Formats: sequence, C-alpha cells, structure tokens
Amino acid sequence: MTDQPDDSAAPGAPDPAAGPEPTAEPGDGSGLTGALEVLRARLGALRLPLETSGAEAARTDLRRATDQLDDYLLPRLRAQKAPLLVVVGGSTGAGKSTLVNSVLGERVTQPGVLRPTTKAPVLVHHPLDARWFSTDRVLPGLARVTASGTGSAAAQAGGQAGGQAGGQGGGTPAEPSRNLRLVPSDSLPKGLALLDAPDIDSVDTANRELAAQLLGAADLWLFITTSARYADAVPWDLLLQAAGRKAQVAMVLDRVDPGAEATADDLRDMMVEHGLADSPLFVIPEAELVDGMLPEEGVSDVSRWLTGLGGDAEARGRVIAATRDGVVDSLVVRAGTLADAADEQQAADVRLRHVVDRAYADAVAQVTAATSDGALLRGEVLARWQDFVGTGEFFRAVEEGIGRFRDAVAGFFRGTPKAAPQVEQAIAHGLESVVLDAAEDAAERSYQGWRGDAAGAALLEGLELLRTPAALRSEVTGQIRGWQGDVLELVREQGSAKRGTARALSLGVNGLGVALMVFVFASTGGLTGVEVGIAGGSAVLAQRVLEAVFGEDAVRRLAAQARDRLRARIQAVMDGQAARYTAQLDALGSAEAGGERLRVAAGAVASAASAERRVRLRAAEAAPAAGAGAEDSTASGGLRGVHARPAGEVLAKGGTDLAEEPARKGFWKRLFGEGDR
Repeated sequence: MTDQPDDSAAPGAPDPAAGPEPTAEPGDGSGLTGALEVLRARLGALRLPLETSGAEAARTDLRRATDQLDDYLLPRLRAQKAPLLVVVGGSTGAGKSTLVNSVLGERVTQPGVLRPTTKAPVLVHHPLDARWFSTDRVLPGLARVTASGTGSAAAQAGGQAGGQAGGQGGGTPAEPSRNLRLVPSDSLPKGLALLDAPDIDSVDTANRELAAQLLGAADLWLFITTSARYADAVPWDLLLQAAGRKAQVAMVLDRVDPGAEATADDLRDMMVEHGLADSPLFVIPEAELVDGMLPEEGVSDVSRWLTGLGGDAEARGRVIAATRDGVVDSLVVRAGTLADAADEQQAADVRLRHVVDRAYADAVAQVTAATSDGALLRGEVLARWQDFVGTGEFFRAVEEGIGRFRDAVAGFFRGTPKAAPQVEQAIAHGLESVVLDAAEDAAERSYQGWRGDAAGAALLEGLELLRTPAALRSEVTGQIRGWQGDVLELVREQGSAKRGTARALSLGVNGLGVALMVFVFASTGGLTGVEVGIAGGSAVLAQRVLEAVFGEDAVRRLAAQARDRLRARIQAVMDGQAARYTAQLDALGSAEAGGERLRVAAGAVASAASAERRVRLRAAEAAPAAGAGAEDSTASGGLRGVHARPAGEVLAKGGTDLAEEPARKGFWKRLFGEGDR
C-alpha cells in the first residue's frame, strides 16, 4: 500500500477507481437554488467597512454566511445525492483524530501532540465516492491533496500535506491548514464521509476559523468533548449557533473515568438547556490506547451508529434535509440581521457626512457674512481705499452733484490709477485671511465630530485632517485673484454697453472694479466707532461712483453677480476641503450599504424554501412505504467495533432518528433505577 501524495491527481482528474462521475441533480423546481444564488450575490456585494455598533460581529457573520453558502448549501442543493459529510469537531485534546482512527481501524489522521495542531484537515471517504470530494463541489477554497491508500503512512503524509502539494490544478503549495487531505477507506459505508477538523479553540486564529468553516459545511456534526472540558464556553458558543439553525449534532463525551459517569448526566442537562435535547450522546470511558487506538468496545456505539446511518439512504436523506432546511432558515434570519447592519452603516455614513457638510456650510456662511457686514472695510483695505479716492476734492465733487461727479469720475479714471492695484491687494489679503480662518475652523469641527463617533474615529487614524493643508493658502489666493478678475470682467462688459463712457471705462476699469468690490462689502455691521462713518462713507462713495457711470439698476445687478461669483469660488474651496473627509467614505462605499435589497433577496429565499418543502412533502407522501428504512446495498460494514460489546453508553436518542441503534439507559440511571430521559 502506497501513500505518497499524488500531485498529478488534480481536483476533477479522471480516476478509474473512483467509480462513475457524479452528476448534479436538476433544478429543485421551486427556484430555491436560484433565490439562494441571488442572496449570495447580495451578500458578496455587501460591505461593512465602518466601525458601527456590532460591526465586527456582523462581518464575522457575513463571512460565515457566505462560506456556508459556498461550502455547503449551494453545493448540496446542486448535488443532493452527494455523500453525507460528518465533520468531527471539538476542543483541543478532545481526541478527535484518535476517535476517527479507532472507528476506522486504521490511522488515517495523525493525532496532534503539539498545539496548535498544524496538520491539514483529513476527509475520509469510500473509494467510490472520491469524485464527490476531489472537485471543488464542496469547500472550494481548500486545495485537494490525495493519497492512493490508507493506513498509518496516510496519516503521516496528511500531517505533511501542506509542504507536498499545491493548490487546485497545481501551482504554488498552499499553507498546510488550507489543504484538504482526501483519504479513501473501504471501512466507511458508501455515501458517508468523515472529516477530522482542526481544534475549535486552537491558539492559532487560522485554525479556529477553518474549524468553524468546516463545521458550517457539515451535514452532521460529531462533536467531541471530555469530562474535563465539556462545560467550556467556546464549544458551547458554536453549539448554540448549531442549535439555532437546527443543525444535526451528535455529542461524544470522551475519557470518562470510572465513577465519574454523573458527568454525562450533567452534559445531557446542558444539551437540553441549549436546545440539543434531540441529539444523541455517546460516552467513551477512559482506556489505554493500543497502537494509538481506543479499544473496540469503547467505540462500538459510535461505530454502530455510523454504520446504521451509512447503510440507510433514507436516514441519510433525513439528516441532510434537516440540516439543509435549518441552514436555509438560518440564512434568512442572518440576512435580515446583516441588512440591519447595512442600514446602520448607511446611517453612520450619513451622520459623518452631515458633520462635515454642516461644518463647511457654516464656513461658507462665515465668509459670506464677513464679506457683507463691512468687516473687510477696516485696516489696510480702508487705508488703501482712502489713498485711492482721496479725502478732499473727490468727496467735494461727489457732493456737488451727479453731473459734475460724472465728469470728475471720467477725469479721475483716465489711465490706470497707481493706487488701484494696492486696494485690490489689500482686499485680497483681507479676504484670504477670512477664508483661511473659516476653513481651519471647519476642519477642526469636522475632526472633533468624527473623533467623537466610533465610525469616524477609526477613519482618522493615519490621516492629517485636523489642520488645513499647507497648499490651501495658494489655492485660496488663486480663487480670490480669479474673483477679482471676474469683477473686472463684469465692469468691462457693462462698460462696453455704455457708449458715452466707453472711453473712460477703457482707461479706468481697475478703478471701477475696486469700487464694485468695496460696494460688495458695503454694510457696516462689523465695524464700531469712527470706522462706521469712514467705512460707510467709503461704501456710499463707491456706490455713487458706480451709479454715476452705469446707473442704479446696473449697479445692483453688478453687485449681485459679484457676490454670487465670490460665493461660488468660496464654495469650491470649502468643497475641496470637505472632500478630504468625505473621500474616506466614498472610498469605502458605505453610502450604498443599505440593506433593502438584501431583505428582498432573503424574502425570496424564504418563499422558495417554503415551496420546495411543500413539493418534498408531497413527494414523500406519494412514495411507497415499503421503501422506508431500506438499507443501501453498497454500504460496507467495516467500521471497527460494530460487533463488539459496548463499554460506553448512549444516554439519549436523537429525535431525528439518526440511526436505528436503540437508546439505552445510562449506567448512572440504571444504578438508581431511573428510567430514560
């Protein structure tokens, strides 16, 4: 018997010894498979990137739901005649591998001595069932490693599989824990497979996650614990999940010392309390291992139970249907929960965007107020404007009347007054300070708002968002210069329509433009004391100058256009600054994470599942009763201990009638004359 990994036997490669190629059953007729495929697509598109309440648990649930669809449910629906997969799981040191080897009578899997166990999971199947598992029909994410025989050498090779075989179809070797070791065994009945999974409480995170994934792909859990570990929290967390989705579970209590049989009663009470009252419980007494295996009488109950299950196609079908229905129902509920989580993500996205939008909208309002309440007409701007218009002759000309004033304006604006650029520059400096202060305040408010929100705080890590970037000053300067150019262009366009003043305007566009800028900042609400009179007079002067040239209506229109253009440019600056925050949300796509489409898909699955079960019920009622319980003629009877006198006890029989082995009273109950539970 050889047992070297056959690297050439890629998944799906022909194997004459593996029997006929399995074929998938036709559609279920109820649309359940199609509805589940739509649900899978919805789950695949779901993103939960924000750190909302319960987000981490939701991500784990999302990953497990998609894994279960990919690893178990969709493959099972597409190939309903595939062998029943029994996953042997349990805590560290519970004896999973030893039990698998003991019931088979050969060492197909290597018990771990060091923790964490690093061997690949081992799937044992009947030789004629090889093709069901050599393809990616089930557990597609695990690379296949095959052996040409069984025995102790196979177990040793299984422990080294990761270094000897690559992924599906060849290529770079996969990690040991991501390989699935396939081992054929004539001891198993055809139609039944055993999978030895990693420890559910392994110190290695990858092993724990793989164990949970494998349990999710099981038609039936064979869950092993010990008298010292049966009350541990980690196993019961998984078992509660199993009970919640009505997964079929059988429990094995291993290493029970003589006189400690009451432990089994306590475990049974816990099973009843946690929704597993219908699950069988097998008790294996503490015993010396012989060649690494338990005595035959120690595993006889488990061997007979597995043999009975493997030999009864109807019993296997009931287990598969019960687990499949439970998983479907569980997925519908989980999809609803995940839809709620998606809604919470969307709400968090809206909430965080609102913080930023409000901060930068206030910044725009702050600049708008500062440019309309006279606050800019102070300091350097006011001084340069006074230098520009003068304080004597020009004011007297204004007071003498509009006719003379028009002449004064025309004379004054011949050429380009040297003081006009200085006023523009002073306005630019003042406006720049106002915009930068508002942007800085908005950045700080946005930062503080996000930092106080768990979803936002996580996005701030590694980003410098508390302060405005150094490049903002040059951007603001460019926008202000652009606005001043807009104002001059407005004056030039208006002047070109006035024939009588065209020549004066061609020589004095800068001066009129400065006057319009001052008029835009015309109110005196931000000034006090003597500044009010001076600035107010300056604003009136600017207005009189403009009206003398263009007329009252035109001046109002020019001022409104200038204000609108200034606001648009300030808005562009603030939008760019706000985008430093909102771009983080855009990149995550959390705005589109709403759960409504997921709820619709889950509802379609529920409806299709209900229809499929009605069809199945009618088919069962129409089937001849004589076929019930018939044994599979291809079943083998080679499990070790089938004919041995049992040393352990089956304390309870599963309500799903998993096998024909009758329930027996536990030793402790017989001792006190109590009846069965």
